[in-house]
Amino acid sequence: MSNLALRPLVMMAALGWSAVSYGQSTQNLDVAHSKAEAMGVASGVHGGAGTMKFGPLLGADALSTNLIFLHRGEIAPRSGIGQHFHNDCEEMFVILDGEAEFTIDGRTSRIAGPAGVPDRMGHAHAIYNPTDKPLQWLNVNVGMTKSYDNFDLGDARTNVTLDPVPQFITMRLDRSLLKPAAESLPDASAAVLYRRALGPTIFSTPWTYVDHVLLPPGASLASRTEPDMSEVYYVIAGAGEVTVGTQTAAIVAGDAIPIDLGAARGIRQAGDKPLELMVIGVARDLAAKAKYRAAMDARLRPRR
Repeated sequence: MSNLALRPLVMMAALGWSAVSYGQSTQNLDVAHSKAEAMGVASGVHGGAGTMKFGPLLGADALSTNLIFLHRGEIAPRSGIGQHFHNDCEEMFVILDGEAEFTIDGRTSRIAGPAGVPDRMGHAHAIYNPTDKPLQWLNVNVGMTKSYDNFDLGDARTNVTLDPVPQFITMRLDRSLLKPAAESLPDASAAVLYRRALGPTIFSTPWTYVDHVLLPPGASLASRTEPDMSEVYYVIAGAGEVTVGTQTAAIVAGDAIPIDLGAARGIRQAGDKPLELMVIGVARDLAAKAKYRAAMDARLRPRR
């Protein structure tokens, strides 16, 4: 299975991963659950060292926009994904714990999680786990179309010189960086905390943003619709309920929920621990992304 990573659209059937559907509506409420027992084992991924376990939470059919996949996995100690290019899509490796050596265009830095590094279209990236503990990992891929592409360099990026300061874009999913969401998320209840980790200028595809959201006990995001913006909610920690249209489902850490264009969505926290989310926004197309950015810039422009 050394070429497992090169066939993302086939992997759902091959590994037995599936979404759980709740009835019929404008969009079925599909909650994809992380299942360690369903992960496939791969070695030499893109020419990388060692082995890893992974499988797709969401595939290209999850949204009508150009999300190609969301993968969830575990990178074994002294293992990784070799350096490779994407010329028609963009990808982001996210580590949920531990530390990893991230590479962009041949420059490598060691970064502590939870954190992510986007690989912009036309650039090369890699990741390596230099520690003696398995690394919990996510991979998001969005394209100019629904087609995945790669060009491998045959470079495992092991025992390389490290830059003390990363020479590439990074994001941190650090709760201490979150702020009250009142102005940024009008649908959020008072206690919700929020941060835009990556904005529209980071990406060249219709990928528009990555948000970090924390809902303390009793907090919620009221129902809203976005006609030109799809979203994926990944549950980092905690538990809650998501409602899409008239359907509601329980969600827990490790779940991913795709929300398509125009679908009404709302989320509330449940239990005694905060519900922590990573939110991926993918616009209908580049024109819709430009419109979204213009509206955001106008909202943030200082008033005279």
